[in-house]
Amino acid sequence: MVRSMRLPLGSQCVKYLLFVFNLLFVITGVILLSSGVVIRGVYQGYQQFLDNKFLSVPSFLIAIGAIIFFIAFFGCCGAVRENYCMIITFTSLLVLVFILELAGGISGYVLRARASTIIKHRMNDMMVAYPNNTEVSEVWDEMQRKFNCCGTDSPFDWKDIISPLPPSCCLPEEGKHTDTTNCTLTSPTLHHNGCYQSLLSLIASHALQLGGIGIGIAIVQAIGIWFSSYLARSIKNSYETV
Repeated sequence: MVRSMRLPLGSQCVKYLLFVFNLLFVITGVILLSSGVVIRGVYQGYQQFLDNKFLSVPSFLIAIGAIIFFIAFFGCCGAVRENYCMIITFTSLLVLVFILELAGGISGYVLRARASTIIKHRMNDMMVAYPNNTEVSEVWDEMQRKFNCCGTDSPFDWKDIISPLPPSCCLPEEGKHTDTTNCTLTSPTLHHNGCYQSLLSLIASHALQLGGIGIGIAIVQAIGIWFSSYLARSIKNSYETV
């Protein structure tokens, strides 16, 4: 009884395509990892206005990106050595990653849909805490300076909370680099737009990126699943009895 491990020409092509795919697979891991880190950093800066799910989804993609480097090892070694067990392990893990990425992508779109209600509610709550909470006041001031905005919907939101308005609601006085202006509703440098729409656009756009990256890369993984499944069948069928 002799076992021949010579694969058909078509399977040989798939073998090398799978090896190339694994290089792309590693790149997708880098994309997931870096995107998750960047978006989590953005959300971290406004975590007072968000719930934990906005931080957990990018963290989830970071974890998937890290796992991909481990999974790619089985794919590369299995393809090069034509090892059936390693290819099957790689395929199984690839299916798992595919499911996780779909889940992460869908979660991104769900967060985008929920962002409006959550942010509006949290902003209103945090405004009340502004006078007595240094951390909250720093976040509000940074946001109002960054977006040139004031209050949730308008500067009038501060009217019954603090007087005068937070200095970040007005542009700095000419020739000064800090917000030392006695900022009021009648100040000529007052920011008239509320911060809600600006913050919502920022958070929602990043949630959309999370969804697009997760689902887009999952589609790429589906191609890899086909390659690895085809190669596994070819390796199994290559054992011939003479």
